[in-house]
Amino acid sequence: MKLINIGFGNMISAGRLVAIVSPDSAPIKRMVQEARDRGILIDATYGRKTSSVLIMDNDHLVLSALTPETVAGRTEEGGTSVSEEERL
Repeated sequence: MKLINIGFGNMISAGRLVAIVSPDSAPIKRMVQEARDRGILIDATYGRKTSSVLIMDNDHLVLSALTPETVAGRTEEGGTSVSEEERL
């Protein structure tokens, strides 16, 4: 399983990531508010300004303080590989 560091020690599964978008457009702001209302929003910003919204394959949205370019770069690097023994 590949994990991507999204800041402040938080990680997401690379295989479940669908898109990395900027939170500035109105449609993305609506998506974030709808996810908050439905209880499927994960805020990993630790109180900082949201710089990217990560859309997962299970309809969850994850907010990150890292820019989309930074998260994408970490995705291209391959993330962190975690073996089955390390997780247990």
